[in-house]
Amino acid sequence: MPDDRNRYETIAGELFVTPAPSLRHQAVLARLHLAIGPYVERHQLGNLLFAPLDVVYGPMTLVEPDLLFVSSKRRQVLTEREVIGAPDLVVEVLSPSTARTDRGRKRALYQETGVREYWIVDAERNRVEIWRPGTKEAEVRTDVVHWTPDPSIEPLTIDLAAIFKPV
Repeated sequence: MPDDRNRYETIAGELFVTPAPSLRHQAVLARLHLAIGPYVERHQLGNLLFAPLDVVYGPMTLVEPDLLFVSSKRRQVLTEREVIGAPDLVVEVLSPSTARTDRGRKRALYQETGVREYWIVDAERNRVEIWRPGTKEAEVRTDVVHWTPDPSIEPLTIDLAAIFKPV
């Protein structure tokens, strides 16, 4: 793919090209990483990684989530250059150019491939939609998100007002 600041992804052979993200998108993504990262490190839960990093589902499907988590128990899906298979958590911060794909094709892909939680972060509406395999509707959060990557550890509570504060 060309090095032109666009993001290139394929889902079942269909090419998706999106422009570089906005300042608001990047600020929200950074705040999420800063909220989740110390919790993951403190409890030695696995790897929290952000784009650009490819998630490969086969020769015709490659996506690049904004943020992803792979538990220590599933570390074998991580290679030096990519993730081979489903992460445990995928986070996409919506942009006008990605909203349709994030809510449609990517949501279906992540639900079908066993991503335990898929968060669609809507910075315009200050909310997070949480999708899990087999669900027909998202759990919509506007106040806090409770994340439980390991049931033996107290959940992480993320204050969404802090995530969505103005840039």
